[in-house]
Amino acid sequence: MMTLRFDGRDLSTYAEPIRPHELHVGAVYFFVDYVDPEMLVPTMATVVCLGENLEPGDTDVVYFQDIDSYNRGVTYQGPGDGDYALFHSGSKDEINHVFSFDHAIDELLRCALRRNHTQMPPIATLVS
Repeated sequence: MMTLRFDGRDLSTYAEPIRPHELHVGAVYFFVDYVDPEMLVPTMATVVCLGENLEPGDTDVVYFQDIDSYNRGVTYQGPGDGDYALFHSGSKDEINHVFSFDHAIDELLRCALRRNHTQMPPIATLVS
């Protein structure tokens, strides 16, 4: 049996989401969110940055699309276009859940450390 080793890494004590000026159209990012206030149960989604201000009247709004529909060639056509794709939009000032790959890993490692130092209640308690 082959064993893989992942060398230890130093983690900051805080999340390091992508900064708005670092976003690139067509680049892959990761949404890392939590279902509980203790930040012990993470969710993660892989998305592609579509750009900003795609709708008339938008100001500092960024758009993302789920990776699966993006890979199938689905393109953003406007509001209500979510039948075969999941589009996300929000203020550039509120993207503290959007991470590059390495920083998403760091965030999940911080979660693992929190989980190791906390007596975890049953999962049904956390998500109900």
